[in-house]
Amino acid sequence: MSDHRYFIVTDEAGAGRALELLDAAFEDDGYPVATMETDEENGIWEASIYVAGDPEPDFREQVRLCLIPLFPDAKVEIEEFGDVDWIARSLEGLKPVRAGRFLVHGAHDRGAVRVHDLAIELEAGQAFGTGHHGTTAGCLEMIDSVMRSAPGGPAGAGPVLDLGAGSGVLAIAAAMLGPVRVLATDIDPVATRVAEANVRHNRVSAQIDCRTATGFHSTAFGDAGPFRLIIANILARPLMRMAPDIRRHMAPGGSVILSGILESQRWQVLAAFNGQGLRHVRTLWRNGWVTLHLK
Repeated sequence: MSDHRYFIVTDEAGAGRALELLDAAFEDDGYPVATMETDEENGIWEASIYVAGDPEPDFREQVRLCLIPLFPDAKVEIEEFGDVDWIARSLEGLKPVRAGRFLVHGAHDRGAVRVHDLAIELEAGQAFGTGHHGTTAGCLEMIDSVMRSAPGGPAGAGPVLDLGAGSGVLAIAAAMLGPVRVLATDIDPVATRVAEANVRHNRVSAQIDCRTATGFHSTAFGDAGPFRLIIANILARPLMRMAPDIRRHMAPGGSVILSGILESQRWQVLAAFNGQGLRHVRTLWRNGWVTLHLK
């Protein structure tokens, strides 16, 4: 039995739009979706959906129909592979990424770390968040800015919630900036295990509690909150649905950093959070994606 990857070739903005379509169409099936840059010089990206084992015969057509609204002429390609860690393979050869004072890198690039860098070392794992995507990089830059400008500096920015933590990179970044407590949650237990490993590897275990939690139903939120900073790098639709819960778990005077949002979705997300009494402070724009800071 082989695993399969169904993908289209596009640019970075197109990959983001395709990711949203794929996520919306197949979220109930639990198939992983991802984007990755395959040719940096020419700006070529791929948007993919992964299926463990042999899919239904018409699955390729299902993917094509899902993408038609925005990609009427897209060719859906198939890659078949055996027992391969596709996430590890996708991360092979990725260069270190700088975002604000942070440098996100693999073990093979430790030589790229400079004296004053806040270096976060990640290895291939089954969770989103390496710093290479515009949303993660935008969040890292915004976290640095928001925590440094908090009353009392970074130490006054906690406790912090990283909602949809993935690899744990954003929780690690917050912990590196100051002596704050961080709750890092994800709906995927695999992601939680990856985040825990990365937290230990970067020596911030004393500050970060990694939990598997769906929505805001876990008691962990009440135990660790209310939060002076909530970071949510997810997708626009779930962010808008969770706006009331996010507001409810904020401490008075707290901040929210939101990403996973396409430029075209910015006003919808802002409207959802304005409706909860939050005001827009700043937007970072990165290659078709935005990161928002609200208070």
